[in-house]
Amino acid sequence: MAQDDDFTPKLGRIRLRGSKRGRRYLHQVLRAVALAGSRSSARQGRFHGNRIGRGSGVGRVLASRDRYAAFRVRRVVVKSRIVKLKGLGLKAARLHLRYVQRDGVTREGLPGELYDAVSDRADGKAFLDRGKDDRHQFRFVVAAEDGAEYDDLKGFTRRLMSRMEEDLGTQLDWVAVDHYNTGHPHTHVVLRGRDDEGRDLVIARDYLATGMRERAAEIVTFDLEPRTDIEIEDRLRLEVEQERLTSLDRRLLREVDDDGFVRSGTAADDAFHQILRAGRLQKLKRLGLAEEGAPGRWRLADDLESVLRRMGERGDIIKAMHREMTRQGEGQPASDYAIYDPADPAARRLVGRVGARGLSDEINDRHYLIVDGVDGRVHYVDIGKADTAEPLAEGAIVAIEPNHAEPKAVDRTVAQIAAANGGRYSVDIHLRHDPSATAAFAETHVRRLEAMRRRGVGIERQSDGAWIIAPDHLDHAAAYERGRVQASSVTVETLSALPLGRQVEADGATWLDRELLADAPIAVRDAGFGRELRRALDRRRQWLIEQDLAHQEQDRIVYRANLLGLLRRRELARVAGLLSDELGLQYTEAKAGDWIEGVYRRRIDLASGRFAVIERSREFTLVPWRPVLARNLDKPVSGIVRGDTISWSLGRKRSGPGIS
Repeated sequence: MAQDDDFTPKLGRIRLRGSKRGRRYLHQVLRAVALAGSRSSARQGRFHGNRIGRGSGVGRVLASRDRYAAFRVRRVVVKSRIVKLKGLGLKAARLHLRYVQRDGVTREGLPGELYDAVSDRADGKAFLDRGKDDRHQFRFVVAAEDGAEYDDLKGFTRRLMSRMEEDLGTQLDWVAVDHYNTGHPHTHVVLRGRDDEGRDLVIARDYLATGMRERAAEIVTFDLEPRTDIEIEDRLRLEVEQERLTSLDRRLLREVDDDGFVRSGTAADDAFHQILRAGRLQKLKRLGLAEEGAPGRWRLADDLESVLRRMGERGDIIKAMHREMTRQGEGQPASDYAIYDPADPAARRLVGRVGARGLSDEINDRHYLIVDGVDGRVHYVDIGKADTAEPLAEGAIVAIEPNHAEPKAVDRTVAQIAAANGGRYSVDIHLRHDPSATAAFAETHVRRLEAMRRRGVGIERQSDGAWIIAPDHLDHAAAYERGRVQASSVTVETLSALPLGRQVEADGATWLDRELLADAPIAVRDAGFGRELRRALDRRRQWLIEQDLAHQEQDRIVYRANLLGLLRRRELARVAGLLSDELGLQYTEAKAGDWIEGVYRRRIDLASGRFAVIERSREFTLVPWRPVLARNLDKPVSGIVRGDTISWSLGRKRSGPGIS
């Protein structure tokens, strides 16, 4: 700056105007410093923000430890994630805490127990209540390579968190759960995003990436002593034949010269490492990932790293499937295992029975299902994050379909109507634009817009209930769908919460009945679950005949007219009698065309499907349940019955006949 007068201060809020409006000031500073760093000398380097936050100095020191010493340090893997708690984040945090305490994670197969710095039984609800106003939350998975040597991981975890408190200069509020249900015992740690003075806890990326791992490795090495030469050699021998990315592969990749060939071993390599190198190259050759151009001259495949990572993931998936099938006592041939790939153009609708649910990525809350398909095979299905699919009990019948990142028909309808009405959309505008449309049909478009608005995808709702639709609405819809596919690449539909065996003689309209009456029933293979389904369908036919709901005419079965309606009413009448005694209210049947108003009290799962209990002052009714009701428990709701479903008008006022 040439003169002091060149600087003119501006008072007021710190912000950018114009196209950059709304950016946070910290981001502006980081961008300016990064630009300044790129123009400075090479000695100064560039600033990326890695050192912002607590523990930055400790993280750099630990990262620069002696490599030879690090080779003998016992390895620990630490995965970290920062989760924002605004919006649905708090619900996801509650689901995460509940899931890490699920059944079967201890050595005895019992549910996991939360603990903290002072107690072996921490209160998870109290922990979440303390952090309900936090901006963010940290989640860690800490897995020591030799974790199986510990009788109990609690002491190790507490010492690690105590060292972190020293490094970060603040007390930490955390809870943890130990898992022993995999080949490597590990610990889930959830840390509040507040320091001991109530401010946002910001941890430097250097510490998250390196410092925490090195601290954990120090503790394990101190407890179990440094790795011996024999231990190191044994582990390297195992890597030679592994079908996943190994430390041997990383070393080979670092040794690729400018011509694309792996450089020859140096004189510093001893005979043991030369044998390992040669053995690994031969293994890669058998996998089609390396070729010998001339004696001692090897060329690696360009996609070697990505292919080996995928092979490792596939191996982990197969191990998970074997583990779940073994736990259930099922001896399914390995050839009948399949991985459901929604990105495959040939991927079709998968119908089957839920065998198990687990975590495919514990730090990011990505879940998987093991599904016994009607095609006779056992399928592994990645269903995405915890909040994208409702909890499913083992034995439930589900249908799985790929999600496609493209606008839907409702999006095109909204865009068309808005374009003809000055960029505005509402139910009333829709009905005026298309007199043949029903209010229930228009409401489905409103629900779609509301879902997009909650995700912050360029949708604005006015105080009068109308929506402002941008000319590029279809682009916004495509962006929304891409976000949904990223969170979950499949849609999971529950066909029946009732296991197959309980449907055979259930006094209700079951999924088996719908299959018996279907014009195009699903194709079933005579193997695995497909064989079980065939037998169940035969038994259900016989039960219907015994109940005078069907009869046999020569070589075909004739079913009573409106069979599903008869079964549904029988079940609802029976359940309503029990509920009437419990609630002290009179039951009123909801018929097609009735306007329903009342307070949503609960959901009940029946053979005929899921139903909602709607209460009025002196009576109640049972109507088909829809996911939109989950957010309206104990709140007034209203809607109109349309056949076997109901169109809810949540948040909209309308006069009409009630159920009383």
